[in-house]
Amino acid sequence: MERIDYFIKRLLLTVPTFIGITMLCFLLIQFVPGGPVEQAIMSMKGIGAHESPGAAGAAYSITEAQRREIEAYYGFDRPLHLRYWKWLAKDRIGMNMSSYRFPDKTAWQLIRERFRVSLIFGIAGFVLSYLVCIPLGIAKALRHNSAFDLGSSIVVFVGYAIPAFAFGMVLKMLLSGTVEGMWDIFPASGFRSENFDQLSFAGQVGDIFMHMFLPVLCYVIGNFAVLTLLMKNSLIEQIGRDYIRTVIAKGGSFKRAVWGHAFRNALIPIATGMSGILTVMFAGSVIIEQVFEIPGMGRLSLESIVGRDYPVFMGILALTSILGLLGNIFSDLLYVFIDPRINFQEN
Repeated sequence: MERIDYFIKRLLLTVPTFIGITMLCFLLIQFVPGGPVEQAIMSMKGIGAHESPGAAGAAYSITEAQRREIEAYYGFDRPLHLRYWKWLAKDRIGMNMSSYRFPDKTAWQLIRERFRVSLIFGIAGFVLSYLVCIPLGIAKALRHNSAFDLGSSIVVFVGYAIPAFAFGMVLKMLLSGTVEGMWDIFPASGFRSENFDQLSFAGQVGDIFMHMFLPVLCYVIGNFAVLTLLMKNSLIEQIGRDYIRTVIAKGGSFKRAVWGHAFRNALIPIATGMSGILTVMFAGSVIIEQVFEIPGMGRLSLESIVGRDYPVFMGILALTSILGLLGNIFSDLLYVFIDPRINFQEN
């Protein structure tokens, strides 16, 4: 009963937390220079620069009435709290707002176009990270201080020391034919080939695999060291606990003590990262997507920030906030699943 009450409280707390996050960001972007009003005025000035001197001078002078008209068009003539309420309720967390950069599309339409790409990229990277790092961390813990442990630690720390985007640029030069004399195995950019629609189903799967191999590899490398060492240290800590020695003292084998008792408890710290499963479509590094020119959510987020496309940026922020908050609750559910003895009752 205490657990049910706890999760109900957590769900209820997501509402004020979400409002706090979005309200703060909404407030900040209102005062960032170079917003839609300033860009519209500069655009009007730029038009006059290509005409005759007289026309240019007329276009350069923006009257106060014109400025108020532009502010009214973008909704900046209304009080801040009314603008936020309109964004939250009427515009449905901004998803129904038209993009400043693409007026014929709403924020949700732009997000939906990139959603599938990032979902495939995020799930592949997320699953592979855990499939590689958890077994490797277990192997390192069971062979602690061995040649395998020391050798794999070198690989882990080298991978950790190299930024994922730099690793991606190196892979792109070596394996994508961007440098003369190197191998041309994988596509250098994009998510699929131009003739994708003419390919068979197997050909389409293979085409996506070839395009996603290098970016996903970079994503896995970025999480490689942290997950591996977390799994190793967590398992070593559990193996050193008294209850493991008790199992062995009662006649249980070391293998049984590890896999029957220590392993499950060692997964508890790992479960924290599993909350990211609800935000896998935003997991791809912005820079990695930029290096490989992948039309995903990370790149859309960067473009919306640089282009001051506030409706799209706030839509992405709102979506990631909701999924992140729900992901934290999902992480707590995993704790209970891994160890049913855990309770969240406040002392």
